[in-house]
Amino acid sequence: MSFSLIILAGGKSQRFRSNISKPYQKIAGKSLIEIIIDKALKFNQIKKIIVVYNVNDKKLLKSLNLKNIKFIKGGETRQQSTFNALKYLNKTKGVTKVLIHDAARPNFSSNLLKEIIKKMKNYNSVIPMLKINDAIKQKMDSSLNEYIVSKSRKNMFLTQTPQAFIFKEIFRLHNENSNKYLDDDISLFTDINKVKFVEGEKNNFKVTEYEDFLNLKNIYKSKISLGIGFDVHRLVPNRKLYLGGLKINSSLGTLGHSDGDPVLHSITDAILGASGMGDIGQLFSDKKNKYKNIRSTVLLKVVIDKVIKKGYFINNIDLNIITQTPKIQKYKKKMIDIISKICKISKNNINIKGKTTEKLGIIGKEKAIACEVIASIIKYD
Repeated sequence: MSFSLIILAGGKSQRFRSNISKPYQKIAGKSLIEIIIDKALKFNQIKKIIVVYNVNDKKLLKSLNLKNIKFIKGGETRQQSTFNALKYLNKTKGVTKVLIHDAARPNFSSNLLKEIIKKMKNYNSVIPMLKINDAIKQKMDSSLNEYIVSKSRKNMFLTQTPQAFIFKEIFRLHNENSNKYLDDDISLFTDINKVKFVEGEKNNFKVTEYEDFLNLKNIYKSKISLGIGFDVHRLVPNRKLYLGGLKINSSLGTLGHSDGDPVLHSITDAILGASGMGDIGQLFSDKKNKYKNIRSTVLLKVVIDKVIKKGYFINNIDLNIITQTPKIQKYKKKMIDIISKICKISKNNINIKGKTTEKLGIIGKEKAIACEVIASIIKYD
């Protein structure tokens, strides 16, 4: 099965009370849109991702620098925005199934998305739902005054996104019955026998007001893990010097089985520690020839891919590079650029400090370079 994913970010965020629209609010340097895309990219069944945006947010969307994503202008309503994306897909070959998801719901789990995709083998639509536990009241009007009527919650439930559909059917329903659209796309379905409801998730709530976003941030904060990394390498002639993935002109280089980059080795160990995945020596043994002189950028990329697949993303990295020479100040920016790209983290969440030992010990005598790192990661799945 192959799916296209439509992420609806075309709303005006009027109730959110912020200068930055909901989809572009960030947690640990990642916008809500990016969090959703990262989760979607874990599924090979999702072949195309579309972001429907509000034209007033064009600059914010461009600043995310998203790759291999199709952008579609939104309409005045949710229905119009969805239909704009569906019309684009209707002109695309091979589209059979579609997932429609609100950008304001970034906290769905991979297990939920996996179940929705799996159930689409046998149904025309799969929808996550939640039972209602609170008492339900309805405000009514009469010619004299307003009054309240109690409603039974027995047959009431809440629907969430992502919602999955056979493409041809949802496109037809939008095309022929847009006047019946109410709140979400499943409202267009009249034959309940074609729909499979699966259990939704309480944490998959919609960010509507700013207090909802603060609640979301608190959920992620509760999932922060810390890791410590440390590495030291001897400086010797006839070796290249790499620090933070950057090649530095020097008469001395670091001795090591790989390229001997103490900065990236420390970052790798800190991230592995935070995610409970061992250490760099376990994953990349210096007993194996295939790692001989390998660039540490390659090793760190492998680790980042592993932690992302486990549902983590990097929150921040703080480094002390301890060396008498070279002076770190002039290399900071380029190192941060490299680390940011590999770790898929905002440059603003990386801090590098150059330290010396005041000419004491082997580092002070320019015979070694060390690095210590603290990294924090967040479980977003």
